[in-house]
Amino acid sequence: MGRTLNEVLERFRTIRFNEEFDLIVAIANGGIVPAGIINQRLQKEIQLLRINLRDEYQRPKYDSPRLLTPVDFEVKDKKILLVDDRIKTGATIRMACELMKEAAVIKTFAVNGAADYALFDEPCFKFPWIL
Repeated sequence: MGRTLNEVLERFRTIRFNEEFDLIVAIANGGIVPAGIINQRLQKEIQLLRINLRDEYQRPKYDSPRLLTPVDFEVKDKKILLVDDRIKTGATIRMACELMKEAAVIKTFAVNGAADYALFDEPCFKFPWIL
């Protein structure tokens, strides 16, 4: 089942965040677009965490997620909103949380999947911004 851009954007418009964040961390590449949309509301610094597990067809590329570049931003004692496009197994999110374990708080966001904040939690669908 697909979702239209308007359906997804309406969910972005109506989601409520229950806490304040110091930093938005987008898992690159999938989390970049959702993090940018969220930042239009929250107006917080965005950093990229380059972790990869799947290819462009959502098939596992590796046995486990791989950190592609070192974490080059400060997370210690910060309240972080960790953003990805989809959470399937949770492996990438778990790795990201471990890499940022010095943060005060990490809350997760997914366009689709089980997260602290999620727009949808249903079978995979193609995101309307992917051409």
